[in-house]
Amino acid sequence: MNDATSQTRPPEGRGARERIERAAAELFYRNGIHATGVELVARRANVSKRTLYQHFASKNDLVDNYLRGFEERGVPTERRLDDAGLPARERLLAIFDLRRSEVVRGCPFHNAAVESAGSLTNTDEIVRSHKQKFTRRLVAVAREAGAPDPQLLGQQLAVLFEGATAMATSLNDTAPVVHARAAAATLIDAALVGEPRS
Repeated sequence: MNDATSQTRPPEGRGARERIERAAAELFYRNGIHATGVELVARRANVSKRTLYQHFASKNDLVDNYLRGFEERGVPTERRLDDAGLPARERLLAIFDLRRSEVVRGCPFHNAAVESAGSLTNTDEIVRSHKQKFTRRLVAVAREAGAPDPQLLGQQLAVLFEGATAMATSLNDTAPVVHARAAAATLIDAALVGEPRS
């Protein structure tokens, strides 16, 4: 290795896994899983393919790690369900507050399920588990808000959210989520008729 190379490329062993994870997360989310090859991930992480494969046995393992990272950190819109500073009703609506951006990519779990199309068994299981947990969280917050049938309201909000974010991704426009928020408010208020607002 010459001096120029050693100055521009950090040692592969130090922080390599974290760089690979960061690069994969950025590229998988922005460009899609199938459109992102391991060579591009390795190049963006400034490691060799050999080093990448020392940390992840296959691209599928890297994809699963990417989704588990979202599970651990939480999807930003979904984390709003845990905002203790907001009343329960407002937390249910806050998941529909999608930040405007140049490219709307939506839910990483939904995107992974679409790209997998049933071909990545572990990935599909991670997605299914995440969506079930998310729906259970919606049900719990609906119960906290005083919904007489929190199971029904939570399920309805999950479908509304999923459809809105998928459509926003397809159209590259946040408008569907804005409309879904208005529909969610109507659903929540109808469910809470006669119930004190929390």
